[in-house]
Amino acid sequence: MIRFFFRLAAMIALAVSVIMAVLDATRSVAASHLVMTPLKTSWNAVSPETLAAAESFVREKVQPLLWDTVIDWVIGLPGFAVFAALAFLLYMIGYKQARRASRLAAG
Repeated sequence: MIRFFFRLAAMIALAVSVIMAVLDATRSVAASHLVMTPLKTSWNAVSPETLAAAESFVREKVQPLLWDTVIDWVIGLPGFAVFAALAFLLYMIGYKQARRASRLAAG
């Protein structure tokens, strides 16, 4: 059952990734050059309050160095790439291996 939730989350992350890629492709066609919007810019456009809340939480409760080095670098990457990588990781966690046929199977 838990694998289902990981695969569902992977599907949602992949859908967000595709939407962000289509938006970047549309902007690229309109601008006549490659446009890749960082996740931080997209997050700030959609919900600046949650971005500020996440930053203040990490800085106050976890470690300011974590925000400055790791998280700020990750959200500076193109949004579609971050969500595609997240989808891949979630899918791999929820992946169910196929059962192998028995060595003594009749055939």
